[in-house]
Amino acid sequence: MQEKTKIGIIICNRYRRCAGGKCFRSLRNREGAFNRYVDMEVEVVGYTSCDGCPGGNVEYTVDEMIGNGARVIHLATGLIVGYPPCPSITYFSNFIKTRYGLEVVYGTHPIPEKYLKMHNKLGTWKNPVWQKIIEPTMANEKTRLSYD
Repeated sequence: MQEKTKIGIIICNRYRRCAGGKCFRSLRNREGAFNRYVDMEVEVVGYTSCDGCPGGNVEYTVDEMIGNGARVIHLATGLIVGYPPCPSITYFSNFIKTRYGLEVVYGTHPIPEKYLKMHNKLGTWKNPVWQKIIEPTMANEKTRLSYD
């Protein structure tokens, strides 16, 4: 049997009161950025916010997640779909990879359709960097609608 993959999730502080419903549903269903874990057992060993701009909690929370066995950190979909999206998301990813040597995944649950439509109107994700960031959380329209 394959060893359990232990992950941590960092959410945007704007959603600090979020109970994680969409993230945990998508993990259970292996949707969005969690489709990478099909046929794998996954355990969430940490779930917290970045602590607000400029993300002071990112430096400390990963230590605790590693202490609980985390090997992958997910930067939650809320950091991607917020208005505006997190201006530090690529920095967070680079920092975590460099300091801790962990794998970092952009996103958790699929991007809800209403956010995709608005960000398309705004042109938020047109550049290649953002195209790479949103890729793990893109899904078909039916799935996106189910996360509205």
